[in-house]
Amino acid sequence: MHVTSFAEMLITGLLVALLPAAMVWMSSDENKYRKLAWTCVFLTFDLIVFGAFTRLTDSGLGCPDWPGCYGLANPFLAHAEIAAAEALQPTGPVTVFKAWVEMIHRYLAMGIGMLVMAMMATAWVQWRKHKRPGFEPGMPTVLFFAFALQGAFGAWTVTLKLQPVIVSTHLLLGMTLLALLTWFGSRQNIVHDTLTGKKIRPAAPPPVLRAIRWLAVASGVVVAVQLALGAWVSTNYATLACTEFPKCGGQWVPLMDFEHGFHLWRELGKTAAGHYLPFEALTAVHWVHRNFALVVVALAGYTAYRAWNIVGMTKLARGIAMVLGAQAATGIATIYLNFPLAIAVLHNLGAALLVLMLTMLNYRAKHQSDTALHSESSTLRAAAPSRHQQ
Repeated sequence: MHVTSFAEMLITGLLVALLPAAMVWMSSDENKYRKLAWTCVFLTFDLIVFGAFTRLTDSGLGCPDWPGCYGLANPFLAHAEIAAAEALQPTGPVTVFKAWVEMIHRYLAMGIGMLVMAMMATAWVQWRKHKRPGFEPGMPTVLFFAFALQGAFGAWTVTLKLQPVIVSTHLLLGMTLLALLTWFGSRQNIVHDTLTGKKIRPAAPPPVLRAIRWLAVASGVVVAVQLALGAWVSTNYATLACTEFPKCGGQWVPLMDFEHGFHLWRELGKTAAGHYLPFEALTAVHWVHRNFALVVVALAGYTAYRAWNIVGMTKLARGIAMVLGAQAATGIATIYLNFPLAIAVLHNLGAALLVLMLTMLNYRAKHQSDTALHSESSTLRAAAPSRHQQ
């Protein structure tokens, strides 16, 4: 890619970042750093949903090179090349619409990357100058490198022609970034509340909070597994391998090929040996994702039930329960309605919401559990001299 075109892309990414940065700077929130963190959470959530739209409209190769489009900064400049490719294959991977979808996705990712860089730079400057609480640079630095890794997988998604393991990893890294940013934002909330004298006191005994903490961790793990399975379904185009529910092909346990279905390193639609992927392999991928959803609903639903009446967790518990129900509904609707785009995007949106809320629940459970244990230890230490005097 020419240096001038690359510079034009960087300027575009900077312009995308300037609008949310200006909104943070002009907001009435006295803690601009915390506001920036949650702005990154919001935009990353949007990027994940738009990335799902990009994938589901087969726009991942709308510009078949990276980072630009035919070596140029935007589809306007590459219009002749795009039009020629579309004329050769009107229903192929390159069209004007798909090129714009793909490049908007890249511009948004660049803008968020610049905001994360600004957050990291602010943290290092403030920490070196004043050692201010909340500006510890470790987490922002991890976020920066995680975002750089995500960008690398975005490039490989294009250059390796939508290889399923690369596209799936790209999706999972996006969800990981969302979780890390949400954790960081939740930590900034606690720091802000502590500095302003506002604290949430644990409203449940330590054993209950410990149980919630471990349930929240377990729920996060099973959701991560389900995300990986869902990504594998999507990147292998196995959504309609079963066109009925709860059975598949008229059977509870259909004919499946797990060996080829879950072989990671292979081309899209091919086996590791280069042959066409058998339909039974797609059935296996779909069937495992569908049935593991029962584990997710059971465990995450039980976690929400246990957290329902705990102060500081009630709204999250209700939200998790609602999203679980919506995910089940959109998953089933995707099958019965023959994979409509809007519902498929909503299913991806629900997955991102589940990651966001479970991360917040994990952080609050950890914070309240640690606070309760600290209070209990302080009480025991204070009581010890009194017993000794007696």
